[in-house]
Amino acid sequence: MFLALLALAVPLPAQQPDPFRWMNFHSPQDQDIVAWVTRSLAAEKWTSIREIGVQYDAALVVTTQRAGPDSLPSADTFTVWSTSLTNHGITPLITGVNLRLVNWMKLAESSPLELAALYDSCSECAADTYFTAFHYDVAQHAWVARWMRGGQAAPVWSANPPAGVAWTQVYAGMAEPNGRELMATWSHFDYGKQKPPEDFVYRYDLDPISGLERTVALGGKEADALKLRLCGGQGALPGMARGQDSALCEQLVPPRVERKPVTTPPANNRGRSLPPGARH
Repeated sequence: MFLALLALAVPLPAQQPDPFRWMNFHSPQDQDIVAWVTRSLAAEKWTSIREIGVQYDAALVVTTQRAGPDSLPSADTFTVWSTSLTNHGITPLITGVNLRLVNWMKLAESSPLELAALYDSCSECAADTYFTAFHYDVAQHAWVARWMRGGQAAPVWSANPPAGVAWTQVYAGMAEPNGRELMATWSHFDYGKQKPPEDFVYRYDLDPISGLERTVALGGKEADALKLRLCGGQGALPGMARGQDSALCEQLVPPRVERKPVTTPPANNRGRSLPPGARH
């Protein structure tokens, strides 16, 4: 087994919560943490340790597993762990392929930023894409993944359309006027002449009172307003949007046609124009 620090698919912004810090695998001052995490995960199956992020007494760890020496890196599976820095306890949070740690999100006004992630269910297949956010839970002294259900996080995209149905999908991470951020999705099912189309609009955010994650199904005017925001891309977070180029979005929010500047001279131009106020 060996340690490797691999580049993220999308560079993370410089902003991150204090006192969170990514470990530098080549720095002498971080070797104690690297050795501790390696020992904690010694009994697990992994080929390399990709990232170690530390906050207080717990580490957020990303490991990858390669099927064989001839396998492509794109086929690697990953697991994200919460690893205790006091007793070697470990907890697997999510497993999948093509992990993208895309942004730090402000899910609650009075809470620290949380690390948002997208990942896929499989490689070289019709994959499903999921969204989650990692945060340090003070009560548990551990890292926790948001919106987990049945071993997977919030579904935002699928490459498995139902037979005989035209399925349009749109999702985006969004910033609200009050500074809070959320994930929103819209699925439109067109059944042709079989029956009227159906729309499913969801918002994934935190309850402002309890601080717990929630999944809210929207309807009516609230859903229509969110569809416009999704297709228009207003306040979309970098690296967290897809489907805005769909035909459905272009019908809802037509692309802006910018007026091209006129570069040809008028037909009567003979190079004899004079500046304003000049004597004839």
